[in-house]
Amino acid sequence: MLAKGSAPWIATVLIFTIISGAGTYLTKNPYMELTTYIGAISFVFLLRFFRDPERNVKMCKNCMIAPADGKVIDIRGRTVCIFMNFQNVHVNRTPLAGIIRNIEHKKGGYMPAFCKDSDRNERNKITIDTEHGEVNVTQIAGTITRRIITYVKEGDITQQGQRFGMIRFGSRVDITIPDLFDILCKKGDKVYAGETVIAMKNTRNGRNR
Repeated sequence: MLAKGSAPWIATVLIFTIISGAGTYLTKNPYMELTTYIGAISFVFLLRFFRDPERNVKMCKNCMIAPADGKVIDIRGRTVCIFMNFQNVHVNRTPLAGIIRNIEHKKGGYMPAFCKDSDRNERNKITIDTEHGEVNVTQIAGTITRRIITYVKEGDITQQGQRFGMIRFGSRVDITIPDLFDILCKKGDKVYAGETVIAMKNTRNGRNR
């Protein structure tokens, strides 16, 4: 399965490769042959990058699941930062069920998403009103192409593990963890959107998981 919104990119590269390949066959031009190889490699790369596999979503109202594939590069107080490289699936998923209360887009720079200075990058902050309180999921653009795509709108009711957007070509997702939850992941952990539990509601003061 391919990510929503990826078809124009893949179709454009495929058409370019077919035309270039036809030109190579007819003219035997070595430069056109090179462009055909580049187009074919780009096509394969895009197919892999825009993949959107089905996930065995861990449905648990007292568990928070990772919103993105990647590596936990930092935990700042109650915020978990996940970096996605080119090999990761870039489709993002809702960590908890709730209502989309606000979507705030901010323009900014394009530092590499793993840098601390990427806090100034272009971003999309999505506020989800859950039964445990507000959760902010922030999509941060990286250095290449820098396009944040959102599948949801304000007022939407989302289910846990539902796709809510993607970021093209290198990026980061930050997620705030409510005070009632214990953070289970640590810096350096690999996580998978919709599958990895990154936090769980604690049992202190008689609270049940």
